[in-house]
Amino acid sequence: MIQTLFGSLEQQPSFLDRMKEAVTRTRENLTERIEEAVAFSKEIDRATLDDLEATLIGADLGSTTTQEVLQKLREKADRKQIKDVDELKRLLKEELLAILTAANTQPVRRVDGTPEVILVVGVNGTGKTTTIGKLAQVFRSDGKTVLMCAADTFRAAAIEQLEVWGDRTGTEVIKTKPGGDPAAVLFDALQSASARHTDYVIVDTAGRLHTKTNLMAELEKMRRTAQRIIPGAPHETLLVMDATTGQNGLQQARLFTQSAGVTGIVLTKLDGTAKGGVVVAISRELGVPVRYVGVGEKAGDLLPFDPKEFVESLFA
Repeated sequence: MIQTLFGSLEQQPSFLDRMKEAVTRTRENLTERIEEAVAFSKEIDRATLDDLEATLIGADLGSTTTQEVLQKLREKADRKQIKDVDELKRLLKEELLAILTAANTQPVRRVDGTPEVILVVGVNGTGKTTTIGKLAQVFRSDGKTVLMCAADTFRAAAIEQLEVWGDRTGTEVIKTKPGGDPAAVLFDALQSASARHTDYVIVDTAGRLHTKTNLMAELEKMRRTAQRIIPGAPHETLLVMDATTGQNGLQQARLFTQSAGVTGIVLTKLDGTAKGGVVVAISRELGVPVRYVGVGEKAGDLLPFDPKEFVESLFA
C-alpha cells in the first residue's frame, strides 16, 4: 500500500510539465514559425526579424510588446550577436522573461489576522465563478478555511453554479435570493467569517449590469462595505480573463484595471488557445501581475503563475 502511494506521488506531473502541456499549441506554433523564419537565412539579420514579427503577433503578444521585443533583437542582430536559431530563441526567452518579471515583482499583500478578502471580478463567460471554486480548492489544499460569497445576484445561474463548486470543494457558500443586494450578502459573509476566524473569503461579483457605470458603482459599494467590517479589505482584487479572447480580453482588462482597482490577473483556458503570448501582453501593457493560470476543467487545474516556468514551457 505504501509503495503504491509513493508510486502514485512520483507519477504526479511537475508544475513545469503541467504548464508545458497547457501551452502546447502556443509552443508548437511559435517554434515552428521561428524555424520557418530563419530556415532560408544565412544569417539572422533585420530582414529575418521582420519575418518574425507576424509570428509574435500571431501568438498574441500584441503589437506594442512585439515591437519592443524586436527592437532589442534588431540591435543585437546589427552587431552580429545572433548566430543561429538557438541563440535567437535564447535571446527571445530573455526578453519575454524580463517583461514578465517586471510586472510580477509585486508581492501578494500580507494580511494580519483573518479573514483575507479576495474580490473576483470579470465579464461573464471568462470562467469567473469556476475560478472561484478552483481558488477555494487551492486554499483548502493548503489547510486553510474558506468561505465563498455569492454576490453576483444579477445572474441567477451564478449563485447555483457557485453552490455546485461549494459542494465539490466542501466550502460553504453565503448567498441571498437572485436580484438581492450584493453589498448586503457581502456584509453577511464577512460577519460570519470574522466570527469564525475563517482564513479566506472569496467574493463572486457581477460580470455585467445594465451599464458599465452601474457595474463599477456596484463594485465600489461592495468595497466600502468590506472596509467597514474589515479595515483594508478587499486585500486582493483578481480579474479573471479568458486567454482565448486574446487582445479583445486585454481591452476589457484595461477597463476593469482602471475602474476596479485590480491587483492581479487570473488567466483561464490557457490550455485552449495557440495565443498564450497574451500573458506577456497583459504583463507589459497592464503592469498587473498574473497570479494564477487555469489549465483545465478540474478543481485542481489552477496553477500559481511563475514567469520563468512559463517562458521555459514556451520553448521546451
